[in-house]
Amino acid sequence: MFKRFFAVLVARNYEFFRDRSALGWNLVFPILLVVGFAFIFKNDNPTLFKIGYLGDLNQHSISQYKHLEFIEYSNKSSAIDKLRQHKLDLLVSFKDNQYWVNTSSANGYIAEKLLLAETTQNHSGQFIKETIEGQEIRYLDWVVPGILAMNMMFSCLYGVGYVIVRYRKNAVLKRLSATPLKPIEFLAAQIVSRLLIVVVLTSGIFFACNFIFDFYLVGNMWWLLLLCILGAFALISLSLLIACRSESEEFTGGILNLVSWPMMMLSGVWFSLEGSPAFVQAISQIFPLTQMLIGARAVMLEGAGFIEIAPQIFILVGQSVLFLLLGSLFFRWKGQTR
Repeated sequence: MFKRFFAVLVARNYEFFRDRSALGWNLVFPILLVVGFAFIFKNDNPTLFKIGYLGDLNQHSISQYKHLEFIEYSNKSSAIDKLRQHKLDLLVSFKDNQYWVNTSSANGYIAEKLLLAETTQNHSGQFIKETIEGQEIRYLDWVVPGILAMNMMFSCLYGVGYVIVRYRKNAVLKRLSATPLKPIEFLAAQIVSRLLIVVVLTSGIFFACNFIFDFYLVGNMWWLLLLCILGAFALISLSLLIACRSESEEFTGGILNLVSWPMMMLSGVWFSLEGSPAFVQAISQIFPLTQMLIGARAVMLEGAGFIEIAPQIFILVGQSVLFLLLGSLFFRWKGQTR
């Protein structure tokens, strides 16, 4: 009995270590992940307050304060909307010597006192105060689209990619290739099947959680449903593209990790990328998960309609078509001949 066990153990180890692609991913990917986390979460200067500003920040001495994050805005109405939703603690126009504060924000109260104290100490001139009101958006309200979208991402990527690879490895696709079934037909069936499962389950989870926690929702739920469908479609199409030729489950798992983890960290699932380096924000825009979250949060928290989320809709549709066409073009029924 032990001999049989040992023989299988050795054979499986040989199989893994001889698969150079899988071995490479298992060695390199954790290192890349650690480096990425270290870079993204490097926090040598922790932020206590977020202050939006209009005009030239350098003309006021408060810019020298540590632990304050200053975010420049060119559109005053957009900045006021963020202040109303407690995404900013204070908004200052240094050009007009004017500032806005949300009366229901505790952080805004402290940030206002800092601004006024520094202004008085340096005789920078009096600021005109404007107050606004707005319901605080809980972190739960902000993060729930990210949690649901992340769950969709893993379900779409791993629930489809592994299945295709296993079909190919077990010669199921080889047998299907003898039928009149075309690659585009097979891929479309996989998409529709997973799409129905993901959309139904995600919708059920959303409504159940909304019943319990009463989310902050000012937009139309039908737009949320549309974004859910298009986002899932794009992610499933991406998974099919990744698995269109591979027959190694380990290698496919490595590629799926390479795709899913950056999306999870750079798409704004857990935290806003506002204020992060410009190149990080630019990279995040290529991910389907980012586009889905931008649209979903705009609908839920800002009441956005079709005009506002149209860019995200068109991008998701374009990515879905591109991934599906490439997947069907490079799709292979059979594994490599040995």
